[in-house]
Amino acid sequence: MISLTPSIVFFTNPLLQNPNPNPSSRFTPSSSTPQHHQHSSSEEEETPLHLHSQLPLPPIKAAKRVVLVRHGQSTWNEEGRIQGSSNYSVLTKKGEGQAEISRQMLIDDSFDVCFASPLERSKRTAEIIWDNREEEVITDMDLREIDLYSFQGLLKHEGKAKFGETFRQWQVDPANFNIDRHYPVRELWDRARNCWDKILEHEGRSVLVVAHNAVNQALVATAIGLGTEYFRVLLQSNCGVSVLDFTPRIEGGSPFICLNRLNQTPNSPVGGSSGGRKTSKRIILVCHGFTQNNAEASNSLSGDKSMNMLGVIQSQKIAELLLDTKVSSIISSPKKACVETANAISRVQEAADSLGADCVPRYVEMKQTENLDDTSVIPPFQLGWLSGFDDTVLSEVWEQSEEAWRYLLKELSSDDEADRVVVVVGDPSINIALMVHCLNLSKEWMGSFHLDSGSISIVDFPDGPAGKGVIRCINYTAHLGRWSIPITRTIENDEALKM
Repeated sequence: MISLTPSIVFFTNPLLQNPNPNPSSRFTPSSSTPQHHQHSSSEEEETPLHLHSQLPLPPIKAAKRVVLVRHGQSTWNEEGRIQGSSNYSVLTKKGEGQAEISRQMLIDDSFDVCFASPLERSKRTAEIIWDNREEEVITDMDLREIDLYSFQGLLKHEGKAKFGETFRQWQVDPANFNIDRHYPVRELWDRARNCWDKILEHEGRSVLVVAHNAVNQALVATAIGLGTEYFRVLLQSNCGVSVLDFTPRIEGGSPFICLNRLNQTPNSPVGGSSGGRKTSKRIILVCHGFTQNNAEASNSLSGDKSMNMLGVIQSQKIAELLLDTKVSSIISSPKKACVETANAISRVQEAADSLGADCVPRYVEMKQTENLDDTSVIPPFQLGWLSGFDDTVLSEVWEQSEEAWRYLLKELSSDDEADRVVVVVGDPSINIALMVHCLNLSKEWMGSFHLDSGSISIVDFPDGPAGKGVIRCINYTAHLGRWSIPITRTIENDEALKM
């Protein structure tokens, strides 16, 4: 069952306030601004790449949750063939099994409506998840996968051999990728933005959307205001679940938006490649378990408290999830709950290699840094948590997290081993800030993300620590099992979401 506590963040899309977030070497929006479509006007040709992600979303009257699911493994996924928006690929047996797992994860959830791509692989996934609900699935062509024109149907090595430099541009610079006089990623972003008008104008408050890898990336990005340069940065695995919460403004206009979850997969998130690319460097951000004063709703993560029994169970579940991952070092805040969580992970890691005969325990380096310790004591899953910071405090948290991010990149760059996994146990607000640094956004973006106690978030670096980070998942909690919180909203939660 998925832990998806509804989250309200009273904070607007930062791009609507500041269209020029500070770029860095990891994410630098392209200065090239060619047309979005082959028949674009000269005015559109001068439009920055991220403009369409900044357009206000339609106002809503009540809080709305949108759950995005990518289709299960398809025959062309299995073959390594470029699918695009072609409709010749169907679900494999594994893909149908993945869809069934997603159905079980979402079985108790009170969805009002389901939108789906009409392509067979997505449509079949939607049918499995939607099961015997009475309402009909609404298919929408705008939810189809990215149009890749002449690439579609080719094996990847065939695309490389036949198209050479064009295929290379698709791999390294997709935002500017041009084929058959089209810019596929830019067209996709426009289409995803159009989808939000239809999804948000529907009266349903709990919406399921079943589509594809690239279009789901574009839906997440355009919702929170990220441009085409973020393509392949927000991973979407087969049957991965992502969740967005939309909250109306009292004054009307574009709603407040929070990415509650990214890419919660049927399988463990700690294995496999990063969007088809092998990665040897990884940071795993861990939120410590519940603390002894969690019963105090207004102060659930404040102070330096030890974990309660539920927190101890959560920390053990985290340690079990990472059992088959060879962790290089564990870095934690000096707070009690963080140290206790780090120790639980360390104990399981060191015992993992000694479970067989004639094996000896493996040492895992443990470190602490106060830069992972948020002294503001404002947990990032309370009502309007970001508005609880004045600008001075927010700036201090941001600067502290910036120091922590530099420290972690240096730790990841250690030359003592080729594969390096760094586990970081910190306060949720600091972990959120670290992800925002990874995405090269400004401090105002912190309100666009949500983390739960006991969750993990993963950042891969397929090009090394000096390269672009790929967000593998955010707020993953499936490992918590029966201690997870379902997506289904209770009456109390519905009342809490009203403005």
